[in-house]
Amino acid sequence: MTETPARTADKSTDKSTALPVLPLRDVVVYPHMVIPLFVGREKSMRALEAAMESERQILLVAQTSPDIEEPGEAELFRTGTVASVLQMLKLPDGTVKVLAEGKFRAEVTGYRREHDMLLAEYRELDPVYSREERELDVVSRTLVSLFEQLVKQSRKLPPEVLATLSGIDDAGRLADTIAAHLSVRIADKQKVLETADVGKRLELLIG
Repeated sequence: MTETPARTADKSTDKSTALPVLPLRDVVVYPHMVIPLFVGREKSMRALEAAMESERQILLVAQTSPDIEEPGEAELFRTGTVASVLQMLKLPDGTVKVLAEGKFRAEVTGYRREHDMLLAEYRELDPVYSREERELDVVSRTLVSLFEQLVKQSRKLPPEVLATLSGIDDAGRLADTIAAHLSVRIADKQKVLETADVGKRLELLIG
């Protein structure tokens, strides 16, 4: 099921750059995840406009609390996901619907205000494969088995999600896909996002 790349990466690359930040109240977005987001805050809209004017890239970062209206550096997690803005639609009520696709994990190295919006310096977090492929296969199968049981017992999870898993051959992406469908606290989903080591990420979900 798993495919281990030839290279095993460090925690993060040396490259550091900046992107506009879109704070998320109640969701954690993972790489390869396509998700609709509804944006109403003025500063968030400015961040979206800045993203559209460049390469449609934006940094999605979850808030430590959904109740904070104007989150600053202290109210945002230090790990997020760089995403591409696929579509942006202005709705009649003044809000904006965004379709975004997560690209890769990013470690925030610093926040700053610019043009009345939040920007973040970040470094890409590469996946770490510290275990043998055979071991990752075993842990992956265990996780999938547990998730299958959860889907059968839950009314909220459609059976079709299991078909999605069957087409994933990378252990890290498998873990992210399952984490995205779990009804757990934002802090728990954030922990999965922060875990670059793929083996540890799988075990974190198994519990």
